[in-house]
Amino acid sequence: MEHQLELRHFRYFLAVAQELHFRKAAEKLYISQPGLSRQIKQMEELLQAQLFLRDKKKVSLTPAGHFLKQQTEILFKQLQDTKRRIQHIGEGDTGEIRIGFLGSAMQKVIPSLLLKLRDTYPKIKTSLEERSNINQVEAVLKNDLDLGFVRLAKVPAELKMETVYKDTFSLVLPESYPMLTRDYKGMYQFAQDNFILFNQEYSPYYYETVMSICSDAGFKPKVSHKSVHAHTIFKLVENKMGIAIVPTALQGGFRMRIKFIELRDIEQQATLSAIWKRENANPVLKNCVDLLLDRN
Repeated sequence: MEHQLELRHFRYFLAVAQELHFRKAAEKLYISQPGLSRQIKQMEELLQAQLFLRDKKKVSLTPAGHFLKQQTEILFKQLQDTKRRIQHIGEGDTGEIRIGFLGSAMQKVIPSLLLKLRDTYPKIKTSLEERSNINQVEAVLKNDLDLGFVRLAKVPAELKMETVYKDTFSLVLPESYPMLTRDYKGMYQFAQDNFILFNQEYSPYYYETVMSICSDAGFKPKVSHKSVHAHTIFKLVENKMGIAIVPTALQGGFRMRIKFIELRDIEQQATLSAIWKRENANPVLKNCVDLLLDRN
């Protein structure tokens, strides 16, 4: 069989190049001195270059040997770094996590998670995508996302779902709406108003919850407009196209001529849940979920 250069050749060479003494290098490698000499001779033949100058008093490197020593040290450092990174990837200390979310999750939950990740696992990279509930479920099932933040009552059995935030709902009214917070008595006061809601397809759980809030107040809301974006809903409210009910967390980040009345008298809550695939193989996911759920 034709001989080929193997990693052991470079390991043997580096030991001799560092010690400049065959016996000491052989002891360091736990092999015999004649065996080491044969391996170095074989390496020189395969490279067609002399690596060492040998005489009875000393061993020294040739120019080719000096160059190979530099390159071999770089090679072994890279191998060591690769080994360490692979181990860290296995531990979930580095890598990437792909996160899907609803807009409302960006107000509190996502920023908090990102800060924890930055402080605890600074080498983990995040990829963020705003998606609908259904789109997130599909993406997590297909391994296009590792983690999602949704408002759903249930998900497929292949997914794990944990509540991460419970919020109240708030009414969104035009700034000029003839009612102050202290004048609010109950949702029944808005039975004649037009409502602007998130699309049922975008967030069926939210849609059903808003319907139940109105139903508990004794009326079915007249829905004049639907959208998938909070900004659009708020803009429509600002222009007096109707009123809306949204998770209270969505109050932040918008500067418009609208006002909010928190609905503290109702039992319904805006529940935000994290979802992930039970069989997800990304080791970063476990560390991310542990931080999210304060398991550390």
